Amino acid sequence: KPQEKPKDSGKVTITKTFDFAGEEVKVTKEVDSNSKEAKSFLKQQEKVQSAAPASLPTVSGVKRPSGMSSLLGKIGAKKQKMSTLEKSKLDWENFKEEEGIVEELAIHNRGKDGYIERKAFLERVDHRQFEIERDIRLSRMKP
Repeated sequence: KPQEKPKDSGKVTITKTFDFAGEEVKVTKEVDSNSKEAKSFLKQQEKVQSAAPASLPTVSGVKRPSGMSSLLGKIGAKKQKMSTLEKSKLDWENFKEEEGIVEELAIHNRGKDGYIERKAFLERVDHRQFEIERDIRLSRMKP
């Protein structure tokens, strides 16, 4: 289940548990306390905390859920599933942090040899070629 650990620096640590290939994967993320994600997470936590005491009444006249059905409800509770793509992205982010290569990759991708720069170059060339071909087709048309 998601947990939060507020810090003095204005950051909120969000921990979510996912089910991936039958294993439990915990994802910890630190976000700014003013972000949308942090606010929605805190609202969700308040709902969970306010709903928990209400579900266990202490009045003796109120019927409590049976032990077996509540136990089966806890076991059968579905966790969020994580896709292979999401898991690969998470593993890659963790690897970059562990190896300390985040800045190096950012610098390399911005340079002339970067993938994004090459893709943009090829798109510009393709667009220019299309314009040249279009102009030739239009010039051959009879007025």
